Amino acid sequence: MANRLANETSPYLLQHKDNPVDWFPWGEEAFARAREDNKPLLVSIGYSACHWCHVMERESFEDQGTAELMNELFVNVKVDREERPDVDDVYMSAVQAMSGSGGWPMTVFLTPEGKPFFAGTYFPKEDHRGMPSFGRVLRGVANAWDEQRDQVMAQADEITAAIGREVPAEAGPITSEHLQASYEQLTASMDRRHGGFGGAPKFPQVPSLEFLLRVMHESWAPEAADLLRLTLDRMAAGGIYDHLGGGFARYATDQIWLVPHFEKMLYDNALLAHLYLRASQELGSDVYAMVARETLDYILRDLSVEGGGLASAEDADSEGVEGKFYVFDHSEFEEVVGNDADLVGEVLGVTGAGNFDGSNILHLAEPLAEVAEKYGLGESDVAATVTAAKQKLLAVRDKRVRPGLDDKVITAWNGLALRALAEAGAVWKDERYLAAARDNARFVLSELRLDDGRLLRSYRAGKAQVPAFLEDYAAYAVGLFTLYQASGEVEWYEAALELTLAIIDLFWEDDRFYATGRDAEQLITRPTDLMDNPSPSGNSLAAEALLMAALYTGDPDLFERAEAAMRAGAALAGRYPSAVGHLLAVAHSWQKPPKEVAIVGSDAGNLVDVVWERYRPALVLATDPGDGSGLAVPLLSGRTPHDGPALAYVCERFVCQAPVKTAQELSSQLT
Repeated sequence: MANRLANETSPYLLQHKDNPVDWFPWGEEAFARAREDNKPLLVSIGYSACHWCHVMERESFEDQGTAELMNELFVNVKVDREERPDVDDVYMSAVQAMSGSGGWPMTVFLTPEGKPFFAGTYFPKEDHRGMPSFGRVLRGVANAWDEQRDQVMAQADEITAAIGREVPAEAGPITSEHLQASYEQLTASMDRRHGGFGGAPKFPQVPSLEFLLRVMHESWAPEAADLLRLTLDRMAAGGIYDHLGGGFARYATDQIWLVPHFEKMLYDNALLAHLYLRASQELGSDVYAMVARETLDYILRDLSVEGGGLASAEDADSEGVEGKFYVFDHSEFEEVVGNDADLVGEVLGVTGAGNFDGSNILHLAEPLAEVAEKYGLGESDVAATVTAAKQKLLAVRDKRVRPGLDDKVITAWNGLALRALAEAGAVWKDERYLAAARDNARFVLSELRLDDGRLLRSYRAGKAQVPAFLEDYAAYAVGLFTLYQASGEVEWYEAALELTLAIIDLFWEDDRFYATGRDAEQLITRPTDLMDNPSPSGNSLAAEALLMAALYTGDPDLFERAEAAMRAGAALAGRYPSAVGHLLAVAHSWQKPPKEVAIVGSDAGNLVDVVWERYRPALVLATDPGDGSGLAVPLLSGRTPHDGPALAYVCERFVCQAPVKTAQELSSQLT
């Protein structure tokens, strides 16, 4: 019989509804049972696309004997970390405090008051390579609870106190000296051969790469462009990138970006689409533009939810096997590609031996020019042959059993995608991406908001639930501001400003921004969200949204709150810059100084194009659609639409230069 999780909407929780474990969802019912039975809680936290979460389920949670032991000794709780990042954050801090590292699946043992006293990540069914078996852990924890209760409670109090300590805010803002020191520390940790940061496993770490993109023109960042280019080249060539269907896997298990952990997350792909799009402009790369387009097309094709929302993730596994959907064995490859198999195999790294359990992860193994020279062909001919082969391979792959789709809509991740889609529509003048951005905005603002305007975290199967967190409000506000800039439609500006003001109302307290709203469930500590993990932190996104709102309105309070958010992460910037890459990027834009651009007139297209021809993160754009709605934007105040030549006003803190009429004049003022 199904357990209590059968009534949930989260795909991750529903994956466990038929386990023999007597699972509770997170909530008061579980804690009341723990108090009543005088048992500790076993809280298991993961997400639907997590490979090792599936492994632990197969080994332990589906095993009758293990389930009976869990049911006898504990009150068992399942949590989807994507629905409840607050719960995940609090108890991940406990795991890291106790073990020095973290990850998913996360396994935490709590007192009935919610205080953690023992924790870990994946536990195997049998003792393995120094890891104790899950059964041994269960018995040991239960024995400690029964026989050493005073010590357990003391440890729980100590851990709870430790994870409740706040990172003190700096007295001053992040300075140019901070940015330069952070740049030097970040680049010192980069892999000069394969790109990226550190060794295996290797994550894209987009917030830090975004920082390199924003500072690459600074005299004190001479290697930023080359190191960014190296990383983008190697990721796009590696197996972490899907060379048939577009989009990126979550990370590579090796140092060379070849073997991915095959799950695909919306947040990664939204961030990478934005990064490759903007890098294509600043580094002059058509390949980066192609990767950005293919990644956005993957999002719209494979992650779209009816009505305009975007799903969270695709699983690493299909038919219970990691990567099975994506790889090709040599014989199948030859059969599909036909006479061109040898040539295409050299380009895509396909061999008889394979590179993944006897099969092949497709990647760009050899440059087209070298293969063309070897075969005595033109490079364009080789490119056309490879493109045709990819289409055949994709057609075959599309007939396979797809990885599982986590079709819940997460507000924050949709905000990141909204920004990328709006930018793509504006930069490429492609209405398809702008239309998708509008559909997404309408979906989130209608389906993930209560009647009183309170934003919600997630939506699935017609239900939206859990009050939205700081990252949700901030990411979606940034996305809406970007959609306004891309479309000129004032309704998106108004919605963005409403969300930004709500950030202050819901999350600002004790001179800092908290991750949870003042109306949210009170956990054992109220978490902050200062570190990128791996998407931009709620704090850094709040700083960005507040800065954009301040530039549009001139409201000094918004400027002050943006500065406060930057000060909150300044201490981390000095010690662990890789943890606050996006905050560093926002701080750099703040120091430029940022510009406000207002364009009015009936023929503004050429002037608007100037703004979008480069990546200008330290700028907000306001245009008037000519119907009077632009009066809602303070930056347009006093700049009446007219039928004559369009005028562009470039301002800094609402002090403006003389208006200009030509693209050349505007470009000169923006330089």
